[in-house]
Parts: sequence; C-alpha cells; structure tokens
Amino acid sequence: MIVVIGSINLDLIANVDRLPEPGETIAGSAFSTSPGGKGANQALAAARAGAPVALVGVAGNDSFRDQALALLEQSDADLSHVAEVEDTTGIAIIMVEKSGENVIAVVPGANAHLTSAMVDAAPITNGDIVLLQHEIPQDLVAHAIDICRNQGAVSILNTAPYRAESAGLLGAVDYVIANETEFDLYAAQLGLSGDTREARIEDYAERFDNTLIVTLGAAGVVAISGDVQIELPAPKIEPIDTTGAGDTFCGYFAASLATGSPLDDALARAVRAGSLTCLQPGAQPAIPVASQVDAP
Repeated sequence: MIVVIGSINLDLIANVDRLPEPGETIAGSAFSTSPGGKGANQALAAARAGAPVALVGVAGNDSFRDQALALLEQSDADLSHVAEVEDTTGIAIIMVEKSGENVIAVVPGANAHLTSAMVDAAPITNGDIVLLQHEIPQDLVAHAIDICRNQGAVSILNTAPYRAESAGLLGAVDYVIANETEFDLYAAQLGLSGDTREARIEDYAERFDNTLIVTLGAAGVVAISGDVQIELPAPKIEPIDTTGAGDTFCGYFAASLATGSPLDDALARAVRAGSLTCLQPGAQPAIPVASQVDAP
C-alpha cells in the first residue's frame, strides 16, 4: 500500500504567451480548471501506475471540492481518509507560458486543517510506502515521519515547495526527492561542501544514510544512495505544460518501489512518466496511465 499524506487543490490555470514581469498585466489566451494539489496529484499518479493507494488529506465544503476529487474518485484510490471541513478547498493559481514553464501561487484553504489525529488514523503498516510533501503543516510532516519509523514503513519526502524550516527533516526519511533548485537551497542551509552541485550531492551522501534523488528537468535525474550513484537522461520532448511533472515522477517512483523494482528501474519509469505529463495541459488530467509509460 502507498499512503499519500498531502494537499488537495483545484488548479485555476491561465495560458499566456509569456510570464509577466512584477507589476505587469498581460493578456491570457485560455483559462481552465484542473484537479491538483501535490498530495492528490501524487496519489493519482501512483494509482494510474497500478499501485494500491490511500490519500490522507482535507477538502473544503465548497463547490470546488467535487472538482478537486473528481479524477481520484474515478481511480481505485481509497479516499475514506479525506476529511471535509468548513473552509474553502485549496486553490492553486497557475500561469503557463508557451514554453511550458509556469509560475504558481497556492492558497492552502482546507489543507491547513489537517490534524495529527487525522495523520494518526492513516492506514500505515509495516512495509507500506508513505509519500509526503510540503503543502501541509510541517509539524504534521515530521509527525508522519515518526509514525513511519515506528511502524516500519518506508518514507519518501518530496521537498516541494521549498521550506527552509524543513531542512532538518531530510535526514530523517528513507528517500528525499528534490528538484535542482530545492536541492541547491537545502545544500546551502546544510553547509554541504563542493564547488559544483555534483560535489554537494556526494557530500550529502557522506553525511546522510538515505537515498537522495535530484530531478533536473529536461536534463533528467541523478540519485545517490551510499556508494551507488545513478544518472539518467530525460526523453527529448517539446513540453506543453510542466505543471504536474514532478508529482507524476514521485507517484510513479513510489509505485515502482512498491512492486520491488530496483532503484535504477524505478527512476527510469518515473522519468518517462514525468516527461509524458509535460505533453498535456493541466496537472492530474495529464498524468499518464501505466500502459502509456510502459509501452516499448
């Protein structure tokens, strides 16, 4: 079982020719809504990858709730641990330019109402994989990591969005998944040595007894676990929207680990899935199914 503890949002997406400068107003070319939130995205990705998934999170009692959970309800994910509160469902306001790059502002809404009791009630048992991110209160991320340790579950922390106060959590989990910007920020906080990112990644491996995965966008991914270092390129694509690529990577990686795939195979599958996500607009609607990812 993969247990995802995280955010549930509705994405409000505007397509623009280019991203505006500070203080600038520009015209958009299209608008759409899409289910989102890093927790919900990663849960759907793991479910579409073929893994049994339970999502632990909170949605509001507004009209956005049904839209935010629509695709997850169509999947086989267990949503019995999604609570409803008297607040707005989380919202992400996204602008996507022609190149596929984006800027995002997140309003947590109901996600801020996740409690330790809800995390305690999560169906975490020995051998489960627990996937965490930074769009829920950080004390609850730390609490979930403690539960993983006590229950013998495998913990994966996706460090998006970057939060300075979470640097101390990186060494407490089994797997860390960070994009290149997040890693560089944490490397400075942790005082990792080296003149290059590669050297700082190696220094991380010497200091911490876990697996570090750094996603590099179009350049692929690098991972290091003890003396083992893996570098994989990404497929060459013309991206339409990169919004959900990182979350798809995380969900597929967790699903592959759950089936016993070795690290290099799990990474390769996750990279393929993340790249395919960039070929469609939106976050959850763009997440590919396993047959697309695993096609020869």
